[in-house]
Amino acid sequence: MSRTEGLRANSSKFTLEGEPFHILGGSIHYFRVPRAYWGDRLLKMRACGVNTLTTYVPWNLHEPERGVFNFQDQLDLEAYINLAAELGLWVILRPGPYICAEWDLGGLPSWLLRDRDMKLRTTYSGFTEAVSSYFDKLIPIVKPLLYEEGGPIIAVQVENEYGSYARDVDYMSFVKEALLSRGINELLLTSDNREGLKCGGVEGALKTINLQKISYGVIQYLASMQPDKPLMVMEYWSGWFDVWGEPHHIFHAEDLLDVVEEILKRGVSLNLYMFHGGTSFGFMNGAVDFGTYKPQVGSYDYDAPLSESGDYTRKYYLLRKLFTQYYSDQLPEAPPPQDRSVYQPAVILQHLSLWESLQFTKPYRSVKPVNMENLPVHNGNGQSYGYTLYETTITNGGFLNSWNNVRDRALVFVDRHLVGILDYKTESFALPDGKGARTLALLVENCGRVNYGKALDEQRKGLVGEIFLNNTPLMGFTMYCLDMKPGFINKLTTGQWNSVSQRASFPGFFQASLDVDGPPRDTFIRLPGWGKGVVFINGQNLGRHWSIGPHQYLYLPGPWLQSGHNQIVIFEESRAGEKILFAENATHGKTVDVYKHLFCSLL
Repeated sequence: MSRTEGLRANSSKFTLEGEPFHILGGSIHYFRVPRAYWGDRLLKMRACGVNTLTTYVPWNLHEPERGVFNFQDQLDLEAYINLAAELGLWVILRPGPYICAEWDLGGLPSWLLRDRDMKLRTTYSGFTEAVSSYFDKLIPIVKPLLYEEGGPIIAVQVENEYGSYARDVDYMSFVKEALLSRGINELLLTSDNREGLKCGGVEGALKTINLQKISYGVIQYLASMQPDKPLMVMEYWSGWFDVWGEPHHIFHAEDLLDVVEEILKRGVSLNLYMFHGGTSFGFMNGAVDFGTYKPQVGSYDYDAPLSESGDYTRKYYLLRKLFTQYYSDQLPEAPPPQDRSVYQPAVILQHLSLWESLQFTKPYRSVKPVNMENLPVHNGNGQSYGYTLYETTITNGGFLNSWNNVRDRALVFVDRHLVGILDYKTESFALPDGKGARTLALLVENCGRVNYGKALDEQRKGLVGEIFLNNTPLMGFTMYCLDMKPGFINKLTTGQWNSVSQRASFPGFFQASLDVDGPPRDTFIRLPGWGKGVVFINGQNLGRHWSIGPHQYLYLPGPWLQSGHNQIVIFEESRAGEKILFAENATHGKTVDVYKHLFCSLL
């Protein structure tokens, strides 16, 4: 097909090459799917009848340190988009700079917060200069993939849901011009929920809407805002995300199908968010805070048509039957499900206390505690994720008070004995009395930065202010950056670990071996009897585990295993079992209907 006219929104219907085009979209994030499975997930989506892939671009992964960029391997955006094109998918790119996505800080890099005056998502010079530098690197990668250049990208989104933030009337124009000036000439879009439509758009970009239920004339409302323009639901929420300590959210397949059928009958284009959620591996989960801080889990299953591990669901088959009506040709054959293995339990062989691990990280000293982002580590970019240990000396007991300066959760020790926990609910408690100088230590975990809402600018982590003992601020801190990157985990294995016959010290690291006979296959890790911590496979961070649920598993992709020996290291805060178990399927625990739980309470 000769390329003369890309996606246009000049009438009530989209056109591509001058012909009517109905967008049947689906979201799959390359950064949430092991690269070895990109093709599998995209082909399954194409076989369902989806014609357009949408994906975010996470700035914080692509520029982990200021001026240091990564578009390789798992983050090879160019390869991902080209693969989509090979499989017959068009692409709508959502490059941010802010993406939300239940992703740490909505995809913004934490080093931005080293600037005490930072105003995220505004035209504050410190932010716009960083965005411009990032786009200078990103857009040249994207430009050859545009439709006009022969690529699959037919539209580009300007920022994301800005109407729900709306702190700067000039900001969206800045982002739009940043895209245009670098050669983005395809159709520009914005997306907002109903409440955000009024102030989330920008001149020259088509407005789209995000929703889960059609109610209160919402489609008509969008139509009234831009007459004689095509209508699109940019995010039709196929499910919902989960937070620690609450049930797993589900959205029933029949309810989903009813709404999708209604949207398509009205001639409205849509994008299923998510078609396949995948996993927020490592420490990349976000958090919500609408008065109460709630960190999200690592699983991004989302109750989507393809499960976290890429399995077909009832939603998938219902949607495939519906979407088939929009094609005269037969859809591609759906790939077979992935094979799985239930490996033999891995027995814990050795353990190493947190205190013994400190030899592998450099201490930093300061009169007052320093928040994670401003620690003098990583070439002046600070600490982004994980834990920070703060130590100081006390000479008496009394009342310890954080005054809400702990972000987000601190285990408190006196002479390496756990004496309490400080978090958003517990800001103070009494320390035990003792004689002489003693070491007070706070192991502070960044449980995930808020990814949506007005609290974005307040997402510095660690100790963000002073800690008081008997109303006197503590001074003289030694701090350890424990972001648990692969290099740190690999260093640990060179240490002198303790036999399991010796009593384990908590927090600590526990090591086991998984032997794989034959080609590695997907599996699920289960940790009954364990408390809270992080799981590493061959040095790679799978994510957090926590006995409060909802999910009682971690997805372990086969491509991250190797035939023969595989090393498992678990950082555990409070209690450990003797074994690591494996299962064929995920266990989500208690479930709740997302619409009844989240939305009916708002009506």
